[in-house]
Amino acid sequence: MSKDILNTLSPTLLMGPGPSCVPDPVYEALSKPTIGHLDSRFIAIMDEIKKQLQTLMQTGNKLTIPLSGTGSAGMEACFVNLVEAGDPVLILKNGVFGMRMVDVAQRLRADVDVLEFEWGTPVIVDAVKEKLAEKSYKIVAVVHAETSTGVMNPVGEISRLLEGSDSLYLVDCVTSLGGIEVRTDDWKADALYSGTQKCISCPPGLAPISFSDRAIEALKARKTKVPNWYLDLTMIINYWEGASRAYHHTAPINMLYGLYAALDVILDEGMENVFARHKETHEYLVKGIENLGLTMTVSPGIRLPMLNAVNIPEGADDEAIRTALIREYDIEIGAGLGPLAGKIWRIGLMGHTARKENVDRLLDALKALL
Repeated sequence: MSKDILNTLSPTLLMGPGPSCVPDPVYEALSKPTIGHLDSRFIAIMDEIKKQLQTLMQTGNKLTIPLSGTGSAGMEACFVNLVEAGDPVLILKNGVFGMRMVDVAQRLRADVDVLEFEWGTPVIVDAVKEKLAEKSYKIVAVVHAETSTGVMNPVGEISRLLEGSDSLYLVDCVTSLGGIEVRTDDWKADALYSGTQKCISCPPGLAPISFSDRAIEALKARKTKVPNWYLDLTMIINYWEGASRAYHHTAPINMLYGLYAALDVILDEGMENVFARHKETHEYLVKGIENLGLTMTVSPGIRLPMLNAVNIPEGADDEAIRTALIREYDIEIGAGLGPLAGKIWRIGLMGHTARKENVDRLLDALKALL
């Protein structure tokens, strides 16, 4: 029965907010024989993955590893390891994933302040500056690429506001890593996390994270235990570092094979070439969308190349169009979320998906359906 269901799966063109299309070398890696998670050959792969991630994240942080879990696990890991009850936390929110940060921090009983901005617009740096003048925070958190709106936030400018302070800078790079530059060290980001299923073009299931020395010091200085055993970096670090690897949990071995191959694909193409391909494909899509008489939601200059918000034209049935794209054309795009539900389509050009021939296929389908 289950085999019959698997046989119905078609190679859908994934042009939503994630996951993205997976290149053949990654599928080949996923199918390699499973070995033990303490096997010396697997340890060697783990060490290579750390180096690959350091290169892509542009960091020298020793604690740069993939966690077992999706991007949301990366978010939770950063908060649970650094936040204790009563800690003052500032979250800059302009979309769904800023909202999720707020929820996670509040569950940890942090003293959470939220600076809100209109969905579809970026965080305003001057407003952040004013807020920081009012109070000292243990953590200031922001989403680099807000997947719910297609907005790129000014992470570098916000970083400069924190220079000389004791605040830890926490950055969500789930959608941006692998599609645009992520400059962990230049931004002085203390805790940064991502996911494998977006611009890295590996199936969902791993969350790359990077902690600065300052963040590790804050972790070691905790007065209370990390409240989440599975994501407790004080234990996980002993599995990923050192000559003698200590068992914590059984790593998703084949998923790590896949990440190893996916990062190799990116680095083999060259990071600058990958970023340029995302930008060029985005510009090609925008031109095609406008030729169809449609409009973009986000203003030029703050648009993400890998997540494109398109205004749904008057009279078009949002759900009917998306359903027809799947059923008739094997193309997936995303719906709007929150206040943008029913108002926008979210078109992903992430990783392996970011190619002009895929844009042509989508535009032809939209032209027929509209």
